[in-house]
Amino acid sequence: MLAKGSEPWLFTAVSITALFAILSRAINSSHLNHVAYMAMALTFFMVLFFRDPERKVEVSDTYMVSPADGTVIDIRDRKICIFMFLQNVHVNRAPISGKIREITYKKGGYLPAFCKDSERNERNEFIIHSKYGDVSVMQIAGTIARRIVSYSRVDDNIEQGQRIGMIRLGSRVDVTIPNNFEIIVRKGERVLAGKTIIATIKK
Repeated sequence: MLAKGSEPWLFTAVSITALFAILSRAINSSHLNHVAYMAMALTFFMVLFFRDPERKVEVSDTYMVSPADGTVIDIRDRKICIFMFLQNVHVNRAPISGKIREITYKKGGYLPAFCKDSERNERNEFIIHSKYGDVSVMQIAGTIARRIVSYSRVDDNIEQGQRIGMIRLGSRVDVTIPNNFEIIVRKGERVLAGKTIIATIKK
């Protein structure tokens, strides 16, 4: 399955590949043949990058799941920062069930998403009102990404693990953890969206 919002990118890559393949055969040019192979490789990369595998999510009020695939690069002030590398799935999911109370999009720069200065980058913040209070999920664009795609709207009721958006080509997702929960992931740990438990309800 391919991610929603990836169609224009894939169409462009396939069109360029087809064009150079046709030209290389028509002109019988080895140079154009090499370009066609490069375009084919780019198309394969796009398909790999925009993959969106189905995942069975065990919904529960007793824990929160990761909103993104990637690596935990920082944990501070009850905020977990997850960096998504190019090979990761870039579709983001709701860490907890609730209602989207607010969505705030801000334009910005394209600094490396793992830098502290990335606070000035393009970003999109979801405020999910859960039974335990508001949870912020912040999508932050990186150096290559040029578009944050939102799948959800204000007042949508969402279920834990539901797809809420995507960031194209390298990025970061920050999620705040309510005081009712204990953070159980550690810096450097790899996580999967909708699967990895990042916090559990305090007993």
